[in-house]
Amino acid sequence: MPVQAFAETLEQRIARLEPHFSVRHPANASARSPVVIMLHGCGGNRPFIEDMAKEAAEAGATAIVVDSFAPRRISRIAAFATVCTGARLQGRERAGDLYATVAWARRQPWADGSRISVIGWSHGGWTIMDALSLRTGEEMRRFTGIEDLEGEPLEGLAATMIVYPYTGIGTYTGRREWRLAPRSTAIIAERDYIVGSSRGALERQRARGAPMEIVLFENATHAFEDQHAEDPRVRYNPAATAREHNLLREMIAGL
Repeated sequence: MPVQAFAETLEQRIARLEPHFSVRHPANASARSPVVIMLHGCGGNRPFIEDMAKEAAEAGATAIVVDSFAPRRISRIAAFATVCTGARLQGRERAGDLYATVAWARRQPWADGSRISVIGWSHGGWTIMDALSLRTGEEMRRFTGIEDLEGEPLEGLAATMIVYPYTGIGTYTGRREWRLAPRSTAIIAERDYIVGSSRGALERQRARGAPMEIVLFENATHAFEDQHAEDPRVRYNPAATAREHNLLREMIAGL
């Protein structure tokens, strides 16, 4: 079980994260817009996530790309060695970043707080599902390190997109019912040799009541959107990337 380095308030977590938010608004927005929060994988932010933020804005939503590593001074090399191996910043701890970002978004004059969604890739997907699985109160405070969490921190969360998520040891996926039941889409990459098959855990989560559509991307690897990946197990797949963009647009249209 990971030990928190220190405890902080929700306002302190927001203050640490906010300088590292990348916010993209829809053009000519005349009213409050739906929000899509974007959580990177264990390798950190990648250019394809900015492409997804552009797609979200073109579909009429405001995208908030969250960098969980910069406030913690985690380099890409350090992330591979510690976060990707599960030694640091597990999903249930990083859930606090999602709680803080939702709280920040609800305060913004441009945001429709009843139409918030989140998409997470790999470690980001783990983060989303653990954030939905943690019990309110003491357990949330203990795992996230946010000492004053009360009530429902994901109020307003209407939809999630979970992309090639890690669902193995250390996760709650398939083991607990979610506190909320947002409309969810889970993408499985058929040739994912990094996190392996997550279908079983996702099916168990769905059987526990999560309204989740599970979509198989044939012939796609982990991080199929990444044209600059260093890992030989990753292959850029433009057709799968376009399909993911379409699913994002469908999620936003349903908010």
